[in-house]
Amino acid sequence: MRQHPVDLLNLIGGTPLVELRQFAPKPGIRIWAKLEGQNPSGSVKDRIVLAMVRAAIARGRLKPGQPIVEASTGNTAIALAMIGKRHGHPVRVVVPHGVVPSIADVLRLHGAELRWCEPSGGMRGAVETAHAMAEHEGFHELDQFTNAENVAAHYETTGAEIVGALDAVDVFVAGIGTGGTVMGVGKRLRERFPNVRVVGVEPRLGDRLQGIRNIAEGFVPPLLDLAQLDGRFLVESATAIRTARRVVEAEGIFAGVSSGATLSAALRLAERMDKGNIVVMFSDGGWKYLPARPWQAADEGDAALDEVHWW
Repeated sequence: MRQHPVDLLNLIGGTPLVELRQFAPKPGIRIWAKLEGQNPSGSVKDRIVLAMVRAAIARGRLKPGQPIVEASTGNTAIALAMIGKRHGHPVRVVVPHGVVPSIADVLRLHGAELRWCEPSGGMRGAVETAHAMAEHEGFHELDQFTNAENVAAHYETTGAEIVGALDAVDVFVAGIGTGGTVMGVGKRLRERFPNVRVVGVEPRLGDRLQGIRNIAEGFVPPLLDLAQLDGRFLVESATAIRTARRVVEAEGIFAGVSSGATLSAALRLAERMDKGNIVVMFSDGGWKYLPARPWQAADEGDAALDEVHWW
């Protein structure tokens, strides 16, 4: 039977929700992973970038051919490089030093221009640079950290997909990041499952990587309402990396570092439960992390792991 051609952007969303049978600590616990690495550019960020670009075009804020700028440590930048190009917009990304080395290679292959920031400013410095470029150089800034389309995309797509797949969700675990996923999915899940617990996970950052991505540093992402979280976990890079490797070995799923972080938090929560469904966001795949060999560094106890923006 002949297949009908599809637009690449129509493949965004609709990702699999698979059970991690090897990780259930007791018979009454079922752990499910939302495999966002199946999106076209390889991460959950395809969802929000598509929503933000389409909204900006529809509202007349993004003009035909106008360059787009965004601050990112990786996945949002890659998603934007793909989606911006398909809409006819040049892309400039502001990236702090300290990201996974292969991120820059992927971005350059997509044709994006990079502007680097010193890591002492963390993501805060990158965001401020993107703001300045939008104000003075004529770029359109998506601003994933404040853009309401970020939350709406997860409410309308990610959350709806989970609700449609399961009869019950007792715990939802996701990386905090911009706050978009935990807020959007959490809201959708609570409408269907009022007693669901929404848990956020954030990285433990090293001394050089301060600022917007670690709430302990004093910055709460504008989209995040801490009152809507039922718990927060801080996960060090070595733990996240080792757990991600366990997923490959046990389930055959090659997920990214943040997936290891969310799963490690989910496993700690599962130990306190007698039964229930736990849904864990696996926000990207692991392929682009291979050149950095993080698994080897985790085995060797490399203290510098927390000085890299893994997620």
